[in-house]
Amino acid sequence: MYRAPLRELRFVLEELLGTGALAGCPAYADYSDELGASILEEAARFAESVLDPLNRPGDREGAHWSPDGVRTAEGFRDAYRQFAAGGWPQLGADPRFGGQHVPQALSNAVQEILASANLAFKLCPMLTHGAVHALAQCASEAQQQLYLPKMVSGEWTGTMVLTEPQAGSDLAQIRTRAVPEGDHYRLFGQKIFITWGEHDFTENTIHMVLARIDGAPPGVKGISLFIVPKVLVGPDGSLGERNEVRCLSIEHKLGIHASPTCVMEYGRGKGAIGYLVGEPNHGLEYMFVMMNTARLAVGVEGYAVGERAFQQAAEYARTRLQGKSPLATGHAPSPIVEHPDVRRMLLTMKSCTEASRALALYAGSQLDLGAHHPDEAVRRAALERGELLIPIVKGWCTETGNETAAIGVQVHGGMGFVEETGAAQYVRDVRITTIYEGTTGIQSNDLFGRKLARDRGAAMAALLADMRRELQAISTTEAAVVQTRDAAARAVTLLEQATGSLLQSMAANPARGFAVSVPYLKLCGVVIGGWLLAKSAALAAAGLGGADRAFYQAKIRTAHFYAKQVLPRALGLAQVVEEGADSVLETSAELL
Repeated sequence: MYRAPLRELRFVLEELLGTGALAGCPAYADYSDELGASILEEAARFAESVLDPLNRPGDREGAHWSPDGVRTAEGFRDAYRQFAAGGWPQLGADPRFGGQHVPQALSNAVQEILASANLAFKLCPMLTHGAVHALAQCASEAQQQLYLPKMVSGEWTGTMVLTEPQAGSDLAQIRTRAVPEGDHYRLFGQKIFITWGEHDFTENTIHMVLARIDGAPPGVKGISLFIVPKVLVGPDGSLGERNEVRCLSIEHKLGIHASPTCVMEYGRGKGAIGYLVGEPNHGLEYMFVMMNTARLAVGVEGYAVGERAFQQAAEYARTRLQGKSPLATGHAPSPIVEHPDVRRMLLTMKSCTEASRALALYAGSQLDLGAHHPDEAVRRAALERGELLIPIVKGWCTETGNETAAIGVQVHGGMGFVEETGAAQYVRDVRITTIYEGTTGIQSNDLFGRKLARDRGAAMAALLADMRRELQAISTTEAAVVQTRDAAARAVTLLEQATGSLLQSMAANPARGFAVSVPYLKLCGVVIGGWLLAKSAALAAAGLGGADRAFYQAKIRTAHFYAKQVLPRALGLAQVVEEGADSVLETSAELL
């Protein structure tokens, strides 16, 4: 049974990040810790009572395809109606269209709760939110007024439609055609891997489709973005006839069975009617607005499933009696949580999840400042940092979520390998998060080839300087916190040196940097997570005298474990970044 980690989420939002950081942002003038806490509590109530009970049955039943459409698993449609009635699609959306403006960091926290409870369900509103964000940023005023109110209310959903059978992640190979016809276009093409492309939740779905206008330049420079409604919408917002949009089939997948992954056909006869967003041939630029929103959300999903796996593993370890622990004094079998190696596994799961959570919410807070702080210099620096962190959140938090879910199976032993315990579902479900919105390799290429390259590492240097300064400012007599602080400081030095090595590769031979970009991304995640946990431990040490003593003690011990058993990974990763490129580049494809 899932229980939202409300105290942990509030600690990160209120104590580690601090609402005061948003005090200078007029957009959040009405936001408070109390409001944030009430939203989290309501999200927890909905997730625990409605979504979590559907998670395992939805996995067993899955979604059902027929020529008439897709029927979702039992209970999912009603759950969505409750979700929309509760106003959850409005959270984080523009108030001009009926949304409730809240900080991105809080939205991330709510997304974690939903993803932990039921990842398959959560993917539908996540994609709608991304489509809403893209339309709010890039569409015309008329398009916004026509589509956004009903998408924000949850009456309609949205999708992201990029991938084609022959193209995969190489969007330059997109073949879907768009033929001009009056004030709209006719689209012809097939798309694959369209999450929630067809379902029975709502009467309309707004597809955000990448296509190539006839005569457009080749490659990514010739891609445009189109609004393609499942059901055509009249000028007054009323629904008309069905568009030429069909779901040809749904995929049979490793996990997230209740989430329909669709093969979509646009235009079998006259063509699917679509409406151009923005300027022709700027589609990839517009779609990246949606993709960045989704990448951050998927990073949250990765560690959120890890949180759920940890909760189940910890409960199993407390109740499973097996063997005698070397720590025990009697002769009776011990709960396996008393065995040192099981405790090590649980602490690995817990500490990596807490580090991932801190990183993802911190990235959201930087995007908040980057969008709304009145000081242009602060706004620009925060936006650059937030954008720098997005591929790290997406790549590292999902890789960590996979590791955590796998450890959860190991804690269960043989019982983890059978479906009855539920531990295996988390491994199956979380696996897609390292692939969604670009694999870990694509994220690391973005981090190295774009984010570091665009400013020659200036944003990373500023982050490293802040990390070092804040670690040096930690002053405490608590031995575990001192050790955690010092370990984090050593790791910052390793990341700084590895970044310098990577920047040299960028100038001399970029291929060397790409050969070690994934280890570099993981190094960033491990070290930034260590910095944030060291800060958390220092805050916890200051709160030991209060009513939450047990919570703060746990924070200190978890951070200390991370410093002793997770942060040492930084040494190996840094060595790979500095010395590992040749082992890749000097091995020809023929030798594989």
